Amino acid sequence: MAVSVKEVAAEAGVSVGTVSNVLNRPQVVSEHTVSKVTAAIEKLGFVRNDAARQLRAGRSRSFGLVVLDARNPFFMDVTQGAQHRALDNGYTVLMGASDNSLSTEQQLLDLFEEQRVAGVLISPLHSDLSRLWRIREAGTPVVLVDRGSGDRSFSSVSVDDVEGGRIAVRHLLDIGRKRITFVGGPQSIEQVQHRLTGAQSVLAQAPDAVLEHMPTKNLTVLEGRAAGERILAMDPAQRPDGIFAANDLLALGILQALVMSGELSVPEDIALVGYDNIDFAESAVIPITTVRQPAEEIGRTAVDVLLREAEAGDQAVREQFVFTPKLVVRASTVAPSQAR
Repeated sequence: MAVSVKEVAAEAGVSVGTVSNVLNRPQVVSEHTVSKVTAAIEKLGFVRNDAARQLRAGRSRSFGLVVLDARNPFFMDVTQGAQHRALDNGYTVLMGASDNSLSTEQQLLDLFEEQRVAGVLISPLHSDLSRLWRIREAGTPVVLVDRGSGDRSFSSVSVDDVEGGRIAVRHLLDIGRKRITFVGGPQSIEQVQHRLTGAQSVLAQAPDAVLEHMPTKNLTVLEGRAAGERILAMDPAQRPDGIFAANDLLALGILQALVMSGELSVPEDIALVGYDNIDFAESAVIPITTVRQPAEEIGRTAVDVLLREAEAGDQAVREQFVFTPKLVVRASTVAPSQAR
């Protein structure tokens, strides 16, 4: 049987109200009384039931987080950063993945509303944010994660993915690559669009180079492997000498296909750049050059913004944080000695 507050009060020789104060407002209770109640809690094994308190308050002590893909280590790092910052402030994070499905995203938002979360962090699939407007108008703050708010109507924490695309392709051009393929999709994901836009903007200033787009259904290792096999099947004269993958998972799959074939060498025949700087990119059989996003910092900052919005209520000021990506050069584009 669960131990009740009354039993704790009897063991400590204090009133139920005093136990409640120790649990919720310890600053109004003497240190001696706090010690007595704490000792009684530990002796009896009391576990506080927070559900009733949350119900009375109308909000839980949890934030809802919706990411695009829980299999992508980048989003796990974002979640870790968010969770650490939330715990520091007495909250937990409930994470769900939309898996690039709008219906799944809506289901998760429904559940978070039913859970009465204190706020929502989300990497939304589409530009239509009407559902998020309704959630915020009902009193729940919302912050966009890994995606900017074009009209600044929502607070957001993101990375300049257009600049990230520029950095990646500029590096390929700098090492002498002329036939570049951007591998990534679907383009309904705004981050993919922006990385391609950045890549195209650099090629517009390089008349002797070309950029092709090889779409993918999603951003996974298996899709990357399929893209690598399509590249291997090309006429050698048409085959790219540089590849920019929309994320590191795709880059890993492409690398697997190229290495397993034994027909081409990386980076001698094809240089490869990924995006995100996940741990697996560095530990690959040929370490992958990538564009780094500060994933954990994105998560921490998003929670900070959400806490400020929750505190300010209707007076909240919409904040826009945009981090600048950085190139991490490894052996998939240059010789190890040059990378160092």
